Parts: sequence; structure tokens; C-alpha cells
Amino acid sequence: MAKVNIDGGLFERAQQAATKEGYSSVDELIATAIENEIKRIGEADAERQVADQLRGLGYIE
Repeated sequence: MAKVNIDGGLFERAQQAATKEGYSSVDELIATAIENEIKRIGEADAERQVADQLRGLGYIE
């Protein structure tokens, strides 16, 4: 597993959030957050690609 350095204050907030939301660890919370962000970025890229294709076909401006 790779290690990531984060600010101590951010880590404390992550610990509190992990506990509050029922994650088994801060690692699980962070992994979930990263997975969600990667998914969001991928969806945004796909939406841009579709929009570009529709623009190219003249369906949208």
C-alpha cells in the first residue's frame, strides 16, 4: 500500500469523519473519497466528450 502525507489537521478531521460515518479506518474513508473523485472526473470527461461529439454533428452549439 502506498503512503500519502497529509496535514495533521486534515488527518484529525478525516479521523473524526471516518468515525462519525462508520468507516473502519481513515484509510477506508480516504480510499472511498479518492474512488468517488476519480469516478466524478471520469463522468465529467465522458460528458465533455459527448457534448463535443454532439457539437461536431451540429446538434448543439
